[in-house]
Amino acid sequence: MIVKSNNLKHRVRVTVALAGWLGLVAGESFAQFPEQAEVYSLARALNVALANSQSLIDTEMDLAVAKQQVREAWASMLPNVRVTAAYTRNMLTQQIFLPAFFFDPNAAPNEVRAVKIGQDNTWQATLNASQPLFEYPVLVGLGAADRYRGLQEERVRGTAQQVVTNVRLAYFGVLLAQENVRLTEESIERVRQTLKETQALNRAGMASNYDVLLLDVQLSNLTTNLSRATYDLAAAKRMLVVEMGLDPSMPIELEGRLNEVDLLDVSGNSPENDALLRVSGMSVSADTDLDQLMRVALVRRTDLRQIRASIVLEEARLQLQRGEYFPKLSLFSNYNITAQQDGSPVFFGDSPNQRTKLAAAGIQVEIPIFAGFSRDARVQQSKALVRQNEARLDLLERETANQLRTMMDNVLEAQQRAESQRRTVAQAQRGFEIASAEYNAGIGSRLQTTEAELALRQSEFNYAQAVYDYLAARANLEAVVGTVPEEAGSFAAQYGG
Repeated sequence: MIVKSNNLKHRVRVTVALAGWLGLVAGESFAQFPEQAEVYSLARALNVALANSQSLIDTEMDLAVAKQQVREAWASMLPNVRVTAAYTRNMLTQQIFLPAFFFDPNAAPNEVRAVKIGQDNTWQATLNASQPLFEYPVLVGLGAADRYRGLQEERVRGTAQQVVTNVRLAYFGVLLAQENVRLTEESIERVRQTLKETQALNRAGMASNYDVLLLDVQLSNLTTNLSRATYDLAAAKRMLVVEMGLDPSMPIELEGRLNEVDLLDVSGNSPENDALLRVSGMSVSADTDLDQLMRVALVRRTDLRQIRASIVLEEARLQLQRGEYFPKLSLFSNYNITAQQDGSPVFFGDSPNQRTKLAAAGIQVEIPIFAGFSRDARVQQSKALVRQNEARLDLLERETANQLRTMMDNVLEAQQRAESQRRTVAQAQRGFEIASAEYNAGIGSRLQTTEAELALRQSEFNYAQAVYDYLAARANLEAVVGTVPEEAGSFAAQYGG
């Protein structure tokens, strides 16, 4: 028994070891072949978003409803034809009492006799037709339905433009987060290299323990910053993927690098950054005609167009409410067949004597006289809504002028800041090299090197931030002007991509 028990334990150990080895191999295999990340350019991300956006689908369904409401309004002008048919089996036929002398002259004066009314089976079929000749509310309702459809079409356009703007900003946000991760990683590598050199100098008696400790603390802080930056990057990517209408867990990579974007020499950019600049939004310069942009914005900006469409719609509704005071004129006709029969049912009887027919036609006039004060109240409500939308339109036009000037200034300021910051990065890089060389030569301080590294990292991030601000300002400017492409595939045509 002991031998068998030892053999069993041995087999268990071998099995557990084999299972662990297989799990390790499988884990390494999965680690070697991670899920491949999709690479998206800005244009591709925008096209995917316009194809998948749930908010855009929602407004498109509202437009489909509006189109069917137009059809419904037209139906009020067409003839209305109805056919009804009914069959009744009289289980107990109704009877009435009549004086008996109606049937028997010799009957007593007070004698009555029960007489059956109707027969066991009754069939009835009716054809009704009506045609409106004049109904002012219906005529106005056609225009109101068509204007409502126009408003929904503009809402679809506005939603598409908002989707494009949101994706642009989310895309730029991912690029900025990527830059933060990259710069932090480079800082860690520089500090780690400096730490090695300082430790060597410390062992040679040329650097203090404090210098080594200071670098250890700096490296630890940078590692923490890298962890936070990595999480921020993952969150920014998820936000972009959601804006694109895809699964938030989907891994993606983006084309374009903010640190490599050159706003001075645009032609010297890489193909990825060149495409990024062309699809990022409206480009302006100090010579751009602000008045011309304002004229375009007044025509193309979607919220202005929606308010104007709302005013037209409310004016149509006002006419609709006033139309309730007008008379209505219509034609009507009907045709009826009724049949009765006793005994077993035979469809509409078996004899012409069991069937009767009725036909009628006429004209009907309905004149509204008094219905309380409800009609006047609805008229006053529509007038108030028209005035309210007119006030909103006036305010939004003035806000548009202010936003347009602000966005233009933001584009130009970010461009100038990026151009200036690019030179600052070169100076900070040179300063770090000098500080490191002096420290290694024993003529510089550790604090000087630390400050130079911080200045380099900050200047590099400031440049990336300036490029991000420039791209975001261009996207927002185009949204203010209202020339954002609203259809998938239209970016190449508009931007030459």
